[in-house]
Amino acid sequence: MGNKFDFPIRKENLRIIFVGLAINILGYILMIGGGSDNPNEFHAEELFSTVRITVSPILIIAGFVVMIYGIMKKAKNDNPQE
Repeated sequence: MGNKFDFPIRKENLRIIFVGLAINILGYILMIGGGSDNPNEFHAEELFSTVRITVSPILIIAGFVVMIYGIMKKAKNDNPQE
């Protein structure tokens, strides 16, 4: 009856997952904006900026890659006898 529940994702893996989540959130924040209050105005330089079109999608994909790495990374054994 002394079985201890062993959670499959370790603290180290959770840190990596949260770093990936922070990168994703930053990417989505950089993608926000570009709209106009007046529907008759169109600001192409705001809407099609390099940050919004190139940098933020790269950050979002990098965030997902980091999170997948955090999920798949094998944790170091605390007890090598097991």
